[in-house]
Amino acid sequence: MNDFFTSVGMDPAIVILILAVFIVILFLVVFRMGARIRRLEKKYRGFMKGKDGQSLEKVFVHHFRDLERLVQANEQHEQRIEVLRKNYGRLFSKYGVEKYDAFDDVGGKMSFVLALLDKNNTGVILNAIHSRDNCFLYLKEIVKGESYVMLSQEEVEALRKAVNFGLAESVENGADQ
Repeated sequence: MNDFFTSVGMDPAIVILILAVFIVILFLVVFRMGARIRRLEKKYRGFMKGKDGQSLEKVFVHHFRDLERLVQANEQHEQRIEVLRKNYGRLFSKYGVEKYDAFDDVGGKMSFVLALLDKNNTGVILNAIHSRDNCFLYLKEIVKGESYVMLSQEEVEALRKAVNFGLAESVENGADQ
């Protein structure tokens, strides 16, 4: 081997010294990598250990079960919302009230008219006429905002309020946007 180094023109002691430096550098790199791997392994074990000593797998199984329950509940809620959406058109969503004195001898505006309408302005008008001795209730049908029976001035006002129910807020909200 000495012949090889002398033919190349290198002193074998310099080659050994260079190799020794490389070996020391490699040991430092290996030691540093080992320390990093140990820190990473410690974090991994802590992560896999889970909360309160539970395994991470159990936590995942629990969360997936919860997720499945939430998906089922969401489907049920969507079905219920669809039923509500279908029935919403039949609900009374507008109203108008007008209080008045039906008779001159009875004060305090004890009589009233209540108009209940759906989104198509179809519904009923309930007129409660209060006297000193009695209270009379009259019901009139409303179809698309109109009655087939003649309405009193108070009934017309209650119907107008019901038909325009929410219109002022809609106009104000539209102007804000």
